[in-house]
Amino acid sequence: MNWLAKINLNTIVVRLGAFRSALLLIFLIVICVYSGYRIGNFYHGYQIKTLAQQKTRLDNLYEKHVEQNSRINTLEVELEVERMANNRSQTFLKSMEQQHYQVKKELAFYEKIMAPEKTADGLVIDRVSVYPTGSPHHFRFQIVLVQQLLRKRFVKGYVALTLDGSLDNKPSQLKLSAISTLAQKDLSFSFQYFQIIEGEFTLPANFLPEKINLSTILTKNKWQKFQRLDETFMWSDLLKSTL
Repeated sequence: MNWLAKINLNTIVVRLGAFRSALLLIFLIVICVYSGYRIGNFYHGYQIKTLAQQKTRLDNLYEKHVEQNSRINTLEVELEVERMANNRSQTFLKSMEQQHYQVKKELAFYEKIMAPEKTADGLVIDRVSVYPTGSPHHFRFQIVLVQQLLRKRFVKGYVALTLDGSLDNKPSQLKLSAISTLAQKDLSFSFQYFQIIEGEFTLPANFLPEKINLSTILTKNKWQKFQRLDETFMWSDLLKSTL
């Protein structure tokens, strides 16, 4: 590498002459300019390509942004429509409940006149339901009591339930206390408008139920007299109504 250190401009001029040295210098300058031009064009094209890619990406992101905003606006409109529909449904249900209560009141009035045995001082058995459970011979029941007369004081009492059917192919009657762990307080009621009494019971494996006897007893106190309301419900009808 020592020979490179010996090369200088004077040596080149002496060896090549002034004219050739000038030509060599011009040639080197042209090569440098051309190389710089090509390199500059390369990086310029690379930058243009990169900018085009970035622009395409930004355009795609902008389109997605517009689509997302449009979807959000659509969902907001749908949500508002659902909210309005839900409010209308709630209003309609409240109106129907009021109408139902009014009909019940009118029905109670006529029942007192035409069928006094179906009401006890305005208290009626609105619904009795029996639901099978996942366990064999195990059932859940629900009793809905409704007070259909306007009164300021609570109606108080309790319900008693028995099941008629066949046990080992012989007529038999089962009390709820024999097939359930419910206590007397679980079957008691005290309400002004309505109350739901619920519980569970397990039938013997060899017992075939036929009907349920339900007694609603109003206990005697200072504000009410003793009354008893008895109704019978067919077992098959109760199961059909819950399926």
